[in-house]
Amino acid sequence: MGELTGVTIGITAERRAEEFITALERHGAEVRHAPTIRIVPLPDDALLRSATDAVLAEPVDFTAITTGAGFRGWVSAAEGWGVREDLLRHLGASRVFVRGPKAMGAVRGHGLSEEWSAPGETNAEVFAHLMAQGVAGRRVAVQLHGTPLPELTSPLAAAGAEVVEVQPYRWQWPSDLAPAHQLVDDVIGGAVRALAFTSAPATANLLTLAGDRQDALVTALRGPVVCACVGSVTAAPLTELGVATLQPDRPRLGALVKLLVRELGT
Repeated sequence: MGELTGVTIGITAERRAEEFITALERHGAEVRHAPTIRIVPLPDDALLRSATDAVLAEPVDFTAITTGAGFRGWVSAAEGWGVREDLLRHLGASRVFVRGPKAMGAVRGHGLSEEWSAPGETNAEVFAHLMAQGVAGRRVAVQLHGTPLPELTSPLAAAGAEVVEVQPYRWQWPSDLAPAHQLVDDVIGGAVRALAFTSAPATANLLTLAGDRQDALVTALRGPVVCACVGSVTAAPLTELGVATLQPDRPRLGALVKLLVRELGT
């Protein structure tokens, strides 16, 4: 028997879901997997190709890399178009800022070097540091992942930067929403002890999916159901509704598992 024996935990992740489930089950938890997002790579997407061409059209002064998976996906798409080496040379000539160790690893894995990595591993830090460099009249390439970040990119443009946004992946609804609908019912019905979230879109989508059951869902999340999020950005849709969340000291999947074991374990 593990520390989480008898504890039912719902997760909404698609990416690294198997790893997450295995880790929780190793501690004895019963896991109900109900994906609320699907990550769609876009190697043939016209917008991604257009953004890549825009990056290559002129020298880039700053490059912001927000995720390792997103950067690798971008380089992979560029390879398919025959411009991989051109892209890496172009980005390598710029000042590269990364969100954290995963983005750093992806950058270094392709032979580039970062100038700075966000100590708290947040996008807000990356863009604040960029802004502090003085971006007026500069070209900034921003690799996004899943969704645009207008609250962070718009200030750069307002400060006079030419911002080229590159989005190698997008979030979409999963093809089968039945498990997510069942998870909402299980949370409202008291069959789930905790929910664990690893991305803001997944968090927001579960709330959206609840539809006319959202008030009942939020009531459950404010009461007996524990909500654990990998970080503050992931927790934001819940925070806006007054739902308290648990968050690990570092935004890591392993740290989230340890937090759940510590808080819910026997």
